[in-house]
Amino acid sequence: MISQDKNNFVYFANNDGLLEFNGSNWTLFPSPNETILRSVKVINKKIYTGCYMEFGFWTKQVNGLLKYTSLSSKIKSQILDDEQFWNILNYDQWVVFQSLNRIYIYDTNTEKFNIITPKNSVYKSYSTINSIYFQTHNDGLFEIENGKAKLVSNNPIVLNNKIINVFSIDEGLIIQTEWNGFFKLINGNLFKFSTDADSEFSTSNIYSSQILSDGSFVLGTVSNGIIILNSYGKLKYHITQSNGLSNNTVLSLFEDTDRNLWIGLDNGINCVNLKSPVKSFVDNTGILGTVYASLLHQNKLYIGTNQGLFYKTYNTNENFKFISGTKGQVWSLSEYAGNVFCNHDSGAFIIENGFATKIFSQIGTWKSEIVPNKNNLLLMGCYNGLIVLEKRNNQWVYRNKILGFDYSTKYFEILKNNEVYVSHEYKGVFRLQLDNNLLKVKKTISYSSPKKGKNSSLVKFNNIIYYAYKDGIFKLNYKTKQFQKDNTLSSVFENDEYTSGKLIIDNTSKIWLFSKDYIYYFSLNKLGTDLKKNSIPIPSKLTNSMLGYENITRLSNSIYLVGTSDGYYTLNINDLSFKNYSVSISNISINKLNEQFTNCSILEEGNFSHDENNITISYTVPQYNKYINSEYQYLLEGFQNDWSEWNAKSSVNFKNLPHGTYTFKVRAKIANSVPENIATYTFTVLKPWYLTNLAIIIYLILLLILAHYINKSYKVYYQKQEEKLIEENNLLLEIKELENDQQLMKLRNKQLANDVDTKNKELAMTNMSLINKNELLSLIKEDLKNSSSDNSSRSIKSVITSITKNISEEDSWKVFKEAFDNADKDFLKKVKDAHSNLTPNDLRLCAYLRVNLSSKEIAPLLGISVRSVEIKRYRLRKKMDLSHEKGLVEYILSI
Repeated sequence: MISQDKNNFVYFANNDGLLEFNGSNWTLFPSPNETILRSVKVINKKIYTGCYMEFGFWTKQVNGLLKYTSLSSKIKSQILDDEQFWNILNYDQWVVFQSLNRIYIYDTNTEKFNIITPKNSVYKSYSTINSIYFQTHNDGLFEIENGKAKLVSNNPIVLNNKIINVFSIDEGLIIQTEWNGFFKLINGNLFKFSTDADSEFSTSNIYSSQILSDGSFVLGTVSNGIIILNSYGKLKYHITQSNGLSNNTVLSLFEDTDRNLWIGLDNGINCVNLKSPVKSFVDNTGILGTVYASLLHQNKLYIGTNQGLFYKTYNTNENFKFISGTKGQVWSLSEYAGNVFCNHDSGAFIIENGFATKIFSQIGTWKSEIVPNKNNLLLMGCYNGLIVLEKRNNQWVYRNKILGFDYSTKYFEILKNNEVYVSHEYKGVFRLQLDNNLLKVKKTISYSSPKKGKNSSLVKFNNIIYYAYKDGIFKLNYKTKQFQKDNTLSSVFENDEYTSGKLIIDNTSKIWLFSKDYIYYFSLNKLGTDLKKNSIPIPSKLTNSMLGYENITRLSNSIYLVGTSDGYYTLNINDLSFKNYSVSISNISINKLNEQFTNCSILEEGNFSHDENNITISYTVPQYNKYINSEYQYLLEGFQNDWSEWNAKSSVNFKNLPHGTYTFKVRAKIANSVPENIATYTFTVLKPWYLTNLAIIIYLILLLILAHYINKSYKVYYQKQEEKLIEENNLLLEIKELENDQQLMKLRNKQLANDVDTKNKELAMTNMSLINKNELLSLIKEDLKNSSSDNSSRSIKSVITSITKNISEEDSWKVFKEAFDNADKDFLKKVKDAHSNLTPNDLRLCAYLRVNLSSKEIAPLLGISVRSVEIKRYRLRKKMDLSHEKGLVEYILSI
């Protein structure tokens, strides 16, 4: 079974459970007891389901997921063994669960059950606007009234036929049977209701049926697809696997709020857009092949494909017929003066009354064009240049090939002055000047701009030649003979939309273009010179056209045929107005890094921890048109400033969002509609604990404490620094004072040294005086001795004796020693203590050396020669045990 809720979400009873489709995503909710789900029915905000020995309802939770609640558990003891619930119906506050044995009526107000137990098994149950019916084996059709079964009809037809469905009409009921079609039940009488499908009923096993909102009947068969009849029983469609269905066994049917027909198949689900402006014809047999060209001529629809040329009567269900002789690739179809021309891989044909007449067979041809002002001449582009056909005796015949140009000519346009413009996909654009008789090319100019391009083309529209390729659409300036970019037309190839440069002109002066996501057509503006742009949001991946060989043909005032690789589809441009659906957020999920996603509430604002900052938001528009895509645009306030580009993707993921409050907004557009609503969702990514307000307060307190201790530390530090500076200053003062004392001491020492030197000088002078005195006395003594040769004079002797006494060395030494001790106290004692082995003469020599007397000066004082003094000095060194490097005088001075 199939059902739909108020949000337009569609639900399916599935082998594995309850299947939900929201227009973008499929979600499976497992069966409550792991059995096949047989029935589903949306009633108000609850989704009721039935399966093996179990029924109940599902409700949507705040996170968008469904939660199951069992009703059968309340009456578990009353449920029969092996009972399955195949149908669910509702009437007012009652919900009816039907098994093959009984009918359970649940009162949603009192939550009590009423069970109807027929004598025989129940085939099926049915609901109309005002009643609920069911059929039992061999007992007939019953209506539930006052909680009990009331017989409606036990007509033999009812007894002998399984009823598939019951429909209410003004006169009574329409009963649809499994094998014998429709019957009307009016006032207890049964009448046959004849339809165009009566012959099908006898061979098709009808298993399901549905009345549509327009009064049409849809019949699902076991082996023959679906049959759609209008309210009068006229056949509208017969859709089988050969023309669209996934398979031919139709188990359930459902019409949604947009009048789409959902089909539950033996294996799979199909959706038929009954009211779509786009209707497709799919050739699953491969007989037709890829459609490259089409043409409607005299109520005959011609289809040119890679298999040949086919035709059928327009607006009929008859099959296409192959036109003999046209086997192979058809490139284009055109009509001139009542004749249909077919350009083919094997040449060119004229088509008439289902027959093909070959008019050129030397090489394949691409396109035909009437020569301006020469209606009897037809210019044809072929694989190796241009040829001319001429109409003679009301017959088109080959006249000549135009010499001087031998490139393949797929796209070309000829002007009145015999000027031809040619587009070659691999060589670019050429301008050919033909002679007056169209026999040869007089001049050929190859354009360097615009450049060559894959899937490029060239056409003449509104007397202007246009060239299209991947870099845009260019138009010819007839004055300069140069191509200039047309910004209006080139806009369709912006944003990486280019797939093909194929340009097509229809017979109502519209120029058609195809892009990745749209089909565009431009028409002349009646009130101005600008072209009016119209877009049809049908993407190329759905139309399945051959890139570079797109084709579109006008069949009527508003209906166009577009060829595809497996058939074609028709497009009604007057019906391209679409309901503006509301977009809604369908799922919010979050996850931590490298962990599973968790679903969140979509009804409340979200609060997520700082590490749950990977957020996926899904949204949808529940529309089910095959050829129309929903496009979405989103904005996350607090994270981005501008809306995103329009995109068909129905979800977005934001990773590693920083903490803060965000508002997500999403809007959608269907086809060319203006966004009607904006769905919003506000959520907050919380700060990590170390950035919370409490943490910040703690940080502030710690900072204040730290500042206090830092301040205190600085005070102590500066106090110590101050004390240290004072101490250093005091020390400096002391040092300065010591330096001053030292300087003073130095001065004193210097003075003392000067005094010592002075005394030494005085001592030396005294010593010298003594020496001089002694020398003088000695001279006098000698002179006296010489003068008194007889030595008789006593007086002279007495003087000599006195002189001798006065020049005694001992006396000189005593005088010197006395003066020396005054000048250098304790020297002799220190020397004696250091060198106890020194004799008095050695000490005397030390004293003389201490006052820095030379050997020459010491000799007279000792009364010996200078040589003897040197010997004494040597011996003195030995006694003092001085090293060779150390001087005697230096050592004595250092004591």
